[in-house]
Amino acid sequence: MIPDKIQIEFGDITKLEIDAIVNAANTSLLGGGGVDGAIHRAAGPELLEYCRNLNGCATGEAKITPGFKLHAKYIIHTPGPIWREGRANEDVLLANCYKNSLNLAVENNIKTIAFPAISTGVYCFPMKRATNIALNEAINFLAKDKKIEKIIFICYDITTFDVYKRLTGGYQ
Repeated sequence: MIPDKIQIEFGDITKLEIDAIVNAANTSLLGGGGVDGAIHRAAGPELLEYCRNLNGCATGEAKITPGFKLHAKYIIHTPGPIWREGRANEDVLLANCYKNSLNLAVENNIKTIAFPAISTGVYCFPMKRATNIALNEAINFLAKDKKIEKIIFICYDITTFDVYKRLTGGYQ
């Protein structure tokens, strides 16, 4: 059962008016392709300058920055794992991305947060497997902590959106 606090949306994470968005970052935190590049472009050059002082971030960990030019007040950066056929602890590392991002959100009094599909682009994590991990971590977190009011899984493409909707029972 998917809690009411979880929403699946189709759209652009950089356009959301929300407390925090999550960046599927690389470990340098200095920008890249996909959602990482889009967030850096939309937030402006101040984000890159701020991230230069964070000394990167390990896979599965999370760090927070201001949102700068975004509508979101904060950006939580979390490097997801590169898919290595399941031989490199990828499931645990991806679960940690969600856990650590949500814990950091609570520490910073964030009530609403949006996640992209972490590691499913150029890092090649299988979409259904990654989606199940994301949803399970969100459900488990909400069962223990009531401070988060809304978790949005924002899907940039229709394929991702379809997987999320199927796995949450959104389609009949």
